[in-house]
Amino acid sequence: MGRTRAAIASALMLPLAACAVKEPTDALSEGTTAGSSVETEDVDPAAGATAVPAPAPATASRDADLSTAQPAEPDLSLDDLAVDLAEDLSLEEKAGQVIVAAHNGPSPPLSLVVEHHLGGIIVMDPDLSTEQLVALNDAVADAADEAGREWPVSIGVDQEGGLVERAKGDLTRFPTFMSLGAADDPDLTRRAAAGSGAELRGAGFTAVFAPTADVTMGPTDPTIGSRSPGSDPELVAEHATAAGLGYLDAGILPVVKHFPGHGSVPADSHVELPVQDRTLDELEANDLVPFVSAVQAGLPAVMVGHLQLTALNSQLPSSLEPEVVEGMLRDDLGFDGLVVTDALNMAAVADRYGPGQASVEALRAGADVVLMPADPLSARDAIVAAVGDGTLDEDRLDEAVARQIAALLEVADEGSVDALEPGGAADVAREVSAAAVTVVQGPCDGPLVDGGVVPMGDRLAVQRFERAAERAGLPLGAGTTVELLRPGQGPHGAQVSVALETPYLLASTGAATKVALYGDTPGAMDALVAVLTGEAEAPGRLPVEVDGVERQGC
Repeated sequence: MGRTRAAIASALMLPLAACAVKEPTDALSEGTTAGSSVETEDVDPAAGATAVPAPAPATASRDADLSTAQPAEPDLSLDDLAVDLAEDLSLEEKAGQVIVAAHNGPSPPLSLVVEHHLGGIIVMDPDLSTEQLVALNDAVADAADEAGREWPVSIGVDQEGGLVERAKGDLTRFPTFMSLGAADDPDLTRRAAAGSGAELRGAGFTAVFAPTADVTMGPTDPTIGSRSPGSDPELVAEHATAAGLGYLDAGILPVVKHFPGHGSVPADSHVELPVQDRTLDELEANDLVPFVSAVQAGLPAVMVGHLQLTALNSQLPSSLEPEVVEGMLRDDLGFDGLVVTDALNMAAVADRYGPGQASVEALRAGADVVLMPADPLSARDAIVAAVGDGTLDEDRLDEAVARQIAALLEVADEGSVDALEPGGAADVAREVSAAAVTVVQGPCDGPLVDGGVVPMGDRLAVQRFERAAERAGLPLGAGTTVELLRPGQGPHGAQVSVALETPYLLASTGAATKVALYGDTPGAMDALVAVLTGEAEAPGRLPVEVDGVERQGC
């Protein structure tokens, strides 16, 4: 079973990717100009995007030794202020402050943040327009301010790019995080996260539940997949850390997830409690590597997932297990920042615990924010009752409240990239896809299609491809057949196979030419058309192993 948990503390400080600060460059997308197309389906691609100052990029080396690096020292005056603010709250207010509730619909839940003093909300409705998002977020923030709250309300969103993007409207669509593993340019990763974060901040968000630091184990990983940069722990460490720093550049709180690593379990915690059978040695060498990097870089918040670790001989979900939160994360990795649970309404927890019990147990285990309990008010009442009967120490609750307040105050004051209007990050999103597109079979030079093209596959993807072809002047309706593949759709026997998300589907096609695109955004389709016509090279390389292809990339 490997060494005990207590014995891995010193060994976890591994040599990892450095993320040293450099001077800012002139634009989010180097080599691009204002006026490039906006990454939405409803906005004219010629309408323009705003060039903005770039954040300081991360270094590109994975050979640097950070074994002596320490987490950034906290601002003691800010810490003291947060402690004072927390101590001034009533018990009921403290219990509310550690809860972030799920919210759907355009109507702002003002009573939750004013009357019940919840720490904030996570916006879950992908159908809200930009105007509705801004109005919702502004109303919540204004209500908290008018009620006398002296720190930002937590208004968060799952916005990873690709399949996981809750804030839509006119905001820039980014491809999957795996795109950045395929591009393998940490400076670009940091600029992309800064661009996305700057748009989110412009829309009123204060927190983003990203980046994903899980190392995917391949096609048997049902939950993470293209949400991860790849299957190499050091690659994932480098890009997850760079993304977290990019969000900080934008003045938005990043929450690195899902400790201790969800990419190596063959079950989905949304529907059941996954069992992690890896030994502590195996976790140390793989899943924990990106989180070590994040802690060493001083990233302020970590989400703990719902996994059962057999190496600890525990039956508890990791989000409720003190040996994971206080032991592995705080004691072993030295993390003293904000710990957030994964959503407590997920089946991995909710099938065994009510919202109140789960919230109390998460706080007892060392978490500071309980995310999305199914009934946030009953969770609040349970926390109050637990302090009252001694089940939960009030000092532990005070510590959790102070950590959340400090994190929100500090991040809001440290952004170096201005907030952006919707679509303002289009250039850098387009740059990501252009750097990621990967030809794993077929010619590396010149056109990959003969004359026109006949696209087939997913209807929405075909429509986006057709728009990109029209923008590039590529004839449609005759010529080379091109299939756009999603899981469960195809193959269709085309001459060119394109995997839109994870590249594993390329293993099952008989096409002469195979391309991994890692997204279906307008920018991704533009990058694909440019490669198909020979107007651009395909610089990406597979960040995961795929059977049945000739090479990792050109």
